[in-house]
Amino acid sequence: MILEKLMILKVCRVSPLLFALTLAAMPPPVKAQVSTDLRASSSAAGMAESTPRPLPDLTYFRPTHKTKLRNYFFDAFGPYPIVGAALVAGVNQAYNTPKEWGQGAQGYGERFGSDFGIAVVTTTTRYAMAEAFREDTLYYRCECKGAFRRLGHAVISTVTARRGEEGHRVFSFPALVAPYAGTMTAVYGWYPGRFGVGDGLELGSYSLAGFAAENIAREFFYNGPRSLLSRMHFGSGTDH
Repeated sequence: MILEKLMILKVCRVSPLLFALTLAAMPPPVKAQVSTDLRASSSAAGMAESTPRPLPDLTYFRPTHKTKLRNYFFDAFGPYPIVGAALVAGVNQAYNTPKEWGQGAQGYGERFGSDFGIAVVTTTTRYAMAEAFREDTLYYRCECKGAFRRLGHAVISTVTARRGEEGHRVFSFPALVAPYAGTMTAVYGWYPGRFGVGDGLELGSYSLAGFAAENIAREFFYNGPRSLLSRMHFGSGTDH
């Protein structure tokens, strides 16, 4: 049962390694939200000019509703959740988990739909709750130096967010709840009846750890504003 639960692990957050392998040596990363004039075009296009070193007068600009909406659709229905669901469904198919879904095209379809559904519920919950709490869900890379400080920033960002016009960092209830909302929905919505609340909480914890791994990939494997990894969030920049 433990092995089976491990193989059912959720979807779009299980493949940060794919991000790291896909993105290697390209230009230096975007260092910040820039000026007000550049912000509009950066938010609309999802990219900004790269610079070789941090700017001294970085200013936080809260993302527009248009940017947040684009990010939501990219995170919920873009290539990463689709490819992630397909990969995880293939692994679960190989291990025949859950066994009640059997093999063949029908079994794979159920597994893919399950993984993709978890991703959509998780992302929708986080964005909806973040909007209610007036939080910024974007990931901002650390302006600090040193691997341990950057690693700590990436991990802490998993359960924190920026709030207010000035972008002060706070503990994020939406970020903590969303992974469990996705797995609990699956447990009580379409998983076989033998799964219960304990399984949903355990799988949600793995999902939360996957978010941390994804943030680490963003922090250390970002390869410029036009890379695939940067497109995970339009208009995100650097934290400082």
